[in-house]
Amino acid sequence: MERVESRLALGRRALTSIGGAVLLSGLGTFGNWGTAHAAPNLIQISSDPYTNSGSQHATENEPSDFAWGSTIVASTQVGRDAGGGSANIGWATSTDGGATWTHGFFNGITPQQGGGPNSAASDTVVAYDAAHGRWLDSILGVSGPQGNPVYTVTSTDGLNWDAHPHTVATGALDKNWLVCDNTSTSPFYGHCYTEWDDTSSGNLEMSTSTDGGQTWSPAAETADHASGSGGVPQVLPSGTVVVPYDGVRVFTSTNGGASWGATRSVASQPSHGVHGMRADSLISSSIDGDGRVYVAWEDCRFRSGCSSNDIVYTSSTDGATWSAVTRVPIDPVTSTVEHFTPGFGADPHSHVPNVHLGVSYDFMPNAACAASACQISMGFISSVDGGSSWGTPMTLNPTPMMESWMPVSTGRGAFLGDYQTTTFTGDGVAHPSFEVASAPSGGLLHQALNTMSIPVGGAPPPTVSGSPTGVTASSGSPGTLAVTWSPPANNGGSPIVEYAIWTYSAASGTGTMSVSTTPSLSESGLTSNTYYIVTVTAYNSVGWSAWSNYSSWTLAQ
Repeated sequence: MERVESRLALGRRALTSIGGAVLLSGLGTFGNWGTAHAAPNLIQISSDPYTNSGSQHATENEPSDFAWGSTIVASTQVGRDAGGGSANIGWATSTDGGATWTHGFFNGITPQQGGGPNSAASDTVVAYDAAHGRWLDSILGVSGPQGNPVYTVTSTDGLNWDAHPHTVATGALDKNWLVCDNTSTSPFYGHCYTEWDDTSSGNLEMSTSTDGGQTWSPAAETADHASGSGGVPQVLPSGTVVVPYDGVRVFTSTNGGASWGATRSVASQPSHGVHGMRADSLISSSIDGDGRVYVAWEDCRFRSGCSSNDIVYTSSTDGATWSAVTRVPIDPVTSTVEHFTPGFGADPHSHVPNVHLGVSYDFMPNAACAASACQISMGFISSVDGGSSWGTPMTLNPTPMMESWMPVSTGRGAFLGDYQTTTFTGDGVAHPSFEVASAPSGGLLHQALNTMSIPVGGAPPPTVSGSPTGVTASSGSPGTLAVTWSPPANNGGSPIVEYAIWTYSAASGTGTMSVSTTPSLSESGLTSNTYYIVTVTAYNSVGWSAWSNYSSWTLAQ
């Protein structure tokens, strides 16, 4: 009963707050509340609790997530600093495939939690080490006694994390990423690899752990001492580590990280600057069940005059030979839509010819928008055949975001993050992690980590249902109406749980709200010899439908 009452309470407040105008506008308010949940399973899984000066509150930025079985761990910057980094790093964990979440914050990185030594934290990435049964989160400390060190924090369950981080490397470091070898037949099963770039030398560096992230090898460079940034390592079933990085270039290791080969070019990376946003064109990478590595980025090569970006990708089974750059067909190449910051995920449980891919991305309808008018949304598109064909793109956030709603990166524009990710649970469901901003209020921004569960290759995600139809009311005993209706023709892919019924009297300008789990109701306690009209809304796992058409005016005897 508490569940029913809490849902109806929102409707009652909306209806009663506007008094006599309820018939025209109150019902629309309640109905719109339902349609705001039309995006499938949108769940906010964390928020910024901090109030420290120097950070932009309440904001979260730059998420990462990774799944193993039915457990998903996501992490994000919390309380973004305009000059770089954030007040701390937060985590959110689901142990039931994304149905419920628990969240918290890492200790020992910054002063905000556990007395950490760094003024800020940044660049958080999640991985899992199956050989040692440990979750790992790679974090960059910012402006501490050791410069900008790379840390790893570990957990056996994704819920209880180390009290203090393990140091991987120190110095002027940036853009760290983390992966573990989880193929039990690999000669390097249980090796984990962290990548970063050293901004003092400009060079890419790697380190290896063989004990679940507790200790790490000394930093090692590529054979050609290559400079670069934004590497995203992947591990082939053979144990070969493939490290694509921005450019688009790649290098590999075939001996468990003992040494790293020379870099080679994969593709060019022409990009249209995203208006008003910090969007650094970092690559996104993932690997499928056959060991094919995918690398994706924002790219303008298919647009006339490089007028806007598409999401494009290439793939390889060995890190040496790569496919032609392919465009993800989200919109026509003649459109004005700007696509950026892909989170490219491949289902590691899927195989040729049914490889499942899921791509989250940010987009603007008009690449040439004025900064004050630019609207940003999150999109998602998927393929069930390794990219041979693609489904219909969907918009993930219910309301387009304005750049003024987001924290700023000094001199570079509004900021959601340099990257985002999409991971797959063992049941083939995609789980993108992304930030959603809403209008500022109370002197605070409101940008937080969200996710959703999107089946790929299965049933489409549920939405709100259609409206009930055929609402009729007839006189019964004194002060009573017998109300009936037909269930929605489309339940949105989720069973109807109950109905809310609004019975309105023109004479008093007021109405009553009732609930029923079946498509009928005997509405009692009405005023005799008074006319009423009735409308009905349906509730499923996503939310309330729009209201039905009204019944005819009916006299309560």
